[in-house]
Amino acid sequence: MAAGSLDLLFSKSVLAQAISQAMPLFKALRPAQEGILTAAHWGAFEALVESDRMVGVRPVQDDPAPNELIDMAPYQVHAHNRITSPMIRKSWLEQGPDSRNDLRGRDEWVQVSWDKAIRLVGDQIRHLQQTAGPSSIYAGSYGWKSTGMLHNSRALLSRLMNLAGGFLSYSGDYSTGAAQVIMSHVVGSMEVYEQQTSWPNVIEHSELVILWGCNPLTTLKNSWNVPDHVGLAGFEALAAKGTRVICIDPIRSPSARKLKAEWLAPAAYTDAAMILGLAHTLLTEKLHDEAFLQRYTVGFDKFRAYLLGESDGTVKSAEWASAICGIDAERLRELARTLVRQRTMIMAGWGIQRQHHGEQPHWLLVTLAAMTGQIGLPGGGFGFSYHYSSGGSPTARGGILSGISAGAAPANSPAPIPVARIADCLANPGKTIDFNGKQVTYPDVKMVYVAGGNPFHHHQDTNNLLKAWRRPETIVVHEPYWTATARHADIVLPCTTSYERNDLDMGGDYSQLYVFPMHQCVPPQHQSRSDFAIFSALAAHLGVEQAFTEGRDEMLWLKAMYDNMKVQARNAGIPLPPFDMFWQSGNYIRFPIPEENRQWVRFADYRADPLLNPLGTPSGKIEIFSQTVASMKYPDCAGLPGWQPPKEWHGSPLARKYPLSLNTAHSGHRLHSQLDNTPLRRKYAVADREAILINPQDAAIRGIKSGDLVRAFNDRGQILVGADVTEDIRPGVVRISEGAWYDPQDPSIPGTLCKNGNVNCLTFDIGSSRLAQGNCGHMALLEIEKFTGEAPANTAHLAQQPAARA
Repeated sequence: MAAGSLDLLFSKSVLAQAISQAMPLFKALRPAQEGILTAAHWGAFEALVESDRMVGVRPVQDDPAPNELIDMAPYQVHAHNRITSPMIRKSWLEQGPDSRNDLRGRDEWVQVSWDKAIRLVGDQIRHLQQTAGPSSIYAGSYGWKSTGMLHNSRALLSRLMNLAGGFLSYSGDYSTGAAQVIMSHVVGSMEVYEQQTSWPNVIEHSELVILWGCNPLTTLKNSWNVPDHVGLAGFEALAAKGTRVICIDPIRSPSARKLKAEWLAPAAYTDAAMILGLAHTLLTEKLHDEAFLQRYTVGFDKFRAYLLGESDGTVKSAEWASAICGIDAERLRELARTLVRQRTMIMAGWGIQRQHHGEQPHWLLVTLAAMTGQIGLPGGGFGFSYHYSSGGSPTARGGILSGISAGAAPANSPAPIPVARIADCLANPGKTIDFNGKQVTYPDVKMVYVAGGNPFHHHQDTNNLLKAWRRPETIVVHEPYWTATARHADIVLPCTTSYERNDLDMGGDYSQLYVFPMHQCVPPQHQSRSDFAIFSALAAHLGVEQAFTEGRDEMLWLKAMYDNMKVQARNAGIPLPPFDMFWQSGNYIRFPIPEENRQWVRFADYRADPLLNPLGTPSGKIEIFSQTVASMKYPDCAGLPGWQPPKEWHGSPLARKYPLSLNTAHSGHRLHSQLDNTPLRRKYAVADREAILINPQDAAIRGIKSGDLVRAFNDRGQILVGADVTEDIRPGVVRISEGAWYDPQDPSIPGTLCKNGNVNCLTFDIGSSRLAQGNCGHMALLEIEKFTGEAPANTAHLAQQPAARA
């Protein structure tokens, strides 16, 4: 057990008795095979440890689809580019905050003691709170932080900053920025993170599954918490049953191939037009469910007029849609007819809303599903998270762990900014933007604090971010590794991986099926400290330690979380052993699933009685037309869904200069930028760079073949990528997965070549619309050419060495 753990109060015999009493009820405790039980975003596993080194892993027994990414845990712990000690940028240390910010990313580093680092960070927080107020500190750290309910770096950072006087935070996220805002107006909830119709129900009742812009067999490998991988098993069951699947995507994805799906490849960014063509067919062929629309929706009369061209003079026929999306008009009409002939579940991804006017596709898909009349029926309707964290995994009955709280924000805390507008905020203090019916004015940010995030991966237009990144006086980053964000900081504090500390987490984001102990596997590496330890030290320096820790160490916090969850389980009729017994046992908990939850249908209660079960919209119904949105009078997001040409697409004038449309995707061999520095690179890197999928026609025109080094470029930036020439992508479209670590060839030159293939050097940084201000990371126009000359070395994953010690 780790230092500071509670004394064990129960013997092994008592433990065995408790297990025997519990197992007849629900078989809650499942023994680990061997090793040390822990977990991560890619699954629960046992770590095999020898002489304080992790040497291997084994998945837990219950995992229906073990993920190869767990094999990288030893490489995470013992990575060659771990940050070994607190580091401070030389110019900042010698000359003070706001000194030579242009040298961020290329200055020398000075190694300092933890005491000095804590003092310098704490003093800067105190100084800014006193002189510039909480709006001067942006501590809304965003990203896929490590799993764990206690060592939740974002919650811990917010907790400290709230106790210290407040801070500037954010709203929304990069994953679903546009959809989560518009869905709240259309169906009265975010929808993108809601539970879906359960997988057993889909398997039994769905006759047709539409995969619209998603690749679930790749994205379901990982979860926000610990995955239960039930979604992967669900898709396997669909394939085994022979359920018809149609994949709508410019790329024939691994999911489409594995599920033997029919593939429709529309032109990039034209989903809204394609959906309108389908809707027009349903309307004009009288295939729509008029009774459903009348009882459960508002605004279809206006949408009908829009489809027929009565409101703008343009009929949204299949022929009109075909001219935009490139799918044959008769094929569109046949697809529309198929939607209503069979029980159809439309499973849509999130890439189609990470675009300019990204609010429209999801709004239109809800409208299309409403026209079929199948919303709320078994196996029918729509679902926007089947591809994410096993949405549709039936919900278990038991207890739910609650993590450490961020605490209450002080009364003078500033209003949050839309998360994807951070570069705009840093660069333009005092600027006012529209956001979901309100206006937000950017404050003058003087300090950025990042813990558990990587803005140089997830933010669009990297070269624009670099300029904005120079404005704050101080940038502090917690990181285990020398990522690009760490390299562009002023103060870098080395934090542990999740395998070097103790924690707890739930297994199954939607099912809440498991409770996993995350045992510390190895000691903290080098001089790393946990985020809880770092923030506790800062709290002590700022005089708020007692309020921050509440007098609890790591194990006492975990016991409190477990005990609270245990009470919930007991109220559900499920007894659990005391925390000490659970922790010592080396087991995890699996809760039972009520039979009714296996057949749960989203919107079924609303369909059964819309008066008693209204939606959270002003009308209580599905709002095809939203008066709330219309009243905002945004020219880029009206009160009715429709087609608006995006900033960049194949129909824009810019396409003459940059004729290829970019499609970004999640890699199957990492989680965003996590694991880019592991041996998994050998499975996907081409010419030691991120791969680019190119259609043979586009490759032949440019003299490119598979394995070639390629320069991809536009007016915003340029990157080196490795060619993968394949028929699995539509002509005119190229795909580059997000997550490659930014590696500038010459950091002193704006727009310099990224040698590792960070795709966000090419994307543009504008809001999806005035309504949601979501990001547009899924689109850009570009050109490619075969790279000639000597290839520069890829240095993305090199460790930074201190030039001095202080």
